[in-house]
Amino acid sequence: MSKRQLDGKILHKNEFEFNFEISKQFKLKDSHKSFVELGFTKDTNMMFVDGPAGSAKTFCAAYLGLHLLKSHRVEEMVYIRSIIESASKSMGSLPGEIDDKFYPWSIPLKEKLDELLVPGVSTMLFDTGHVRAIPVNYVRGLTFMNSFVIVDEAQNLTHSELVTIMTRFGTDSKMVIIGDTRQSDINGKSGFSKMYNTFNDTESEEHGIYTFRFTEQDIMRSELLKFIVSKIAKPNK
Repeated sequence: MSKRQLDGKILHKNEFEFNFEISKQFKLKDSHKSFVELGFTKDTNMMFVDGPAGSAKTFCAAYLGLHLLKSHRVEEMVYIRSIIESASKSMGSLPGEIDDKFYPWSIPLKEKLDELLVPGVSTMLFDTGHVRAIPVNYVRGLTFMNSFVIVDEAQNLTHSELVTIMTRFGTDSKMVIIGDTRQSDINGKSGFSKMYNTFNDTESEEHGIYTFRFTEQDIMRSELLKFIVSKIAKPNK
């Protein structure tokens, strides 16, 4: 079991007290608030989130996950993503154990948690096992129970990889599948857009599966990025 030495006491996962404060200094737009509220709703099981770079998709998911943890709605936050950032990269070329190898790909979640929490709390959450990051390659055979699962950069996952992840869904869990249909680093093999469209209907909503789309207007990273994304989206003259 994961544990951490804290103030002279060995802290186990099932002993952790969620007394951390979540930052409120960030002014989310109405669209972001709607996403968080929908995710926090009891009957929401799964959400597909599409949006351009910088639209705070992962940030909102981390924010939601922390609130679910703090309110004891889930026991852990799980972060999943592909290790593929380009066709030339392979996780097998990196040294160390699985946690060491996957660390570069888990940095986006760690950064978002550090923005939302006081220094040291995100590391504690990782050390106690309340937050863990795993590559998609290690998902097969798992079952997510009492978990909040973030599937990030889903445009870099194939249809079969998404099926594998989604079929790991267990009881008392929530899953957010985040992607950008405008991007993909896997040469046309992305399954995200097809999966998003498959579940973008009333029947899926009746089963607690929702689709959510952010636009260029929801970009929070910078005004320049808004311009860049809108410029790229326009067809060449």
